[in-house]
Amino acid sequence: MSRFPENFLWGGAIAANQYEGAYNIDGKGLSVADVARFKPDIDVKDYVAQFRVTKDDIALAKSSDDVVYFPKRHGVDGYHHYKEDIELFSQMGFKTLRLSIAWTRIFPHGDESEPNEKGLAFYDDVLKCLVEHHIEPLVTLSHYEMPLYLCEHYEGWASREVVDMFVKFATVCFKRFGKYVKYWLTFNEIDSVFRHPFTTVGIIEENYPNKLMAEQAIYQALHHQLVASSLVTKIAREMIPGVKIGCMVTKTMTYPETCNPEDVYLALMDNRVNHLYTDVQVNGEYPLWVKKVWQDKGFDIVMAEGDEEILKCHTVDFISFSYYMSMVQSIHAMQREKVGGNLNTGVKNPYLQTSEWGWQIDPKGLEISLIDLYDRYHKPLWIVENGLGYRDVLKDDGTIDDDYRIDYFRSHFKAIGDAIANGVEVMGYTSWGCIDIVSASTSQMSKRYGFIYVDLDDYNQGSYERTKKKSFDWYRKVIESNGEDLD
Repeated sequence: MSRFPENFLWGGAIAANQYEGAYNIDGKGLSVADVARFKPDIDVKDYVAQFRVTKDDIALAKSSDDVVYFPKRHGVDGYHHYKEDIELFSQMGFKTLRLSIAWTRIFPHGDESEPNEKGLAFYDDVLKCLVEHHIEPLVTLSHYEMPLYLCEHYEGWASREVVDMFVKFATVCFKRFGKYVKYWLTFNEIDSVFRHPFTTVGIIEENYPNKLMAEQAIYQALHHQLVASSLVTKIAREMIPGVKIGCMVTKTMTYPETCNPEDVYLALMDNRVNHLYTDVQVNGEYPLWVKKVWQDKGFDIVMAEGDEEILKCHTVDFISFSYYMSMVQSIHAMQREKVGGNLNTGVKNPYLQTSEWGWQIDPKGLEISLIDLYDRYHKPLWIVENGLGYRDVLKDDGTIDDDYRIDYFRSHFKAIGDAIANGVEVMGYTSWGCIDIVSASTSQMSKRYGFIYVDLDDYNQGSYERTKKKSFDWYRKVIESNGEDLD
């Protein structure tokens, strides 16, 4: 008998800005993703440089129709291939698909009075197709694709006006798509606000006179996102019967390098910061320590009357998270070899393997993370991103033997099963990039996560043809057996 619950939601995950392409079709406006540049001259492990977007970068992107060095503009052309892809997901037996709605397809600038009907019609078709294939949609409202116009004309999420614009966008989505969608997420990896503020909240740091003022603006933007998340949670519950709303955060479990209390303390502080975002969205209030940080730094985080009540009254139903790696902290970090991934950098863990992109592979850390989150919050959990980026090779006979990916998933699925056996309530699992898509961090195609290979390289050369990898049939068996058959 499987340790996974009978109604466990197996599936995969994609994001509009990495999957759809068609960046200038049917009235879509430019998003922050459309100005993210492929940087082959920069080390793929230098995530800060890879994610950095300056005013000059934006100006260059706006003056160009290039899709080679701005690859999220073409994605994997999911805009025209979604029916074919959903059929493949159905063949694997997906119970759910996590996807996002591109804000700029509905409101191209973000501040229009009326939505773009062509954008609404596109998502009508996508969601209807999923439902017809008995695949439950899990929809993220904001996944690194806010309108560029709001960054340049409203200071991104640091502007209170953007809260109202997002609430309007979400309300339109709930009204139009609520008949198809029961499960919603508000913001993808809301904690990434400090790792890449332009991508997450539309803040261009060089617009501020110093780093301290930029940091204050980022905290202000975070507050506005948290308030917006609570407001749209309230609205969804009023509009959609039986709706479930979740938050979405990056889970990066940090270990101390040794049992030295100083190492333990540093790891504790890292984990404390990682919990900030769920603390607010689950408990409905800011922890005292972050208010102390604001006070000590002289930050004036403006809260409108009623904001704290909004946060308290409209908390989430479940916690979803991405999990790719664990980290290590040490008082001797400056003398230690470093590794990183997803803009987190820490001391190399000698007990773990590391991918080409510097991500430490730690399935036991997933079990630890599940137990940690459930014991802390007592809310259902959903792993909505997890997977292995690898340079898959299409062989002459048209096959892709990705046993390394099968090994990766097998160990992580075992960890989830062990957590469930330890009394953790887990709703579902959606592997990241279930079909190859453009990498969020490095804007590469060669960093592949999918069970389905897309014939496209880093320079937009290829047929876009879809090919099943060896892991495709393996995952089909896992789903069919509800996690029991991992051989």
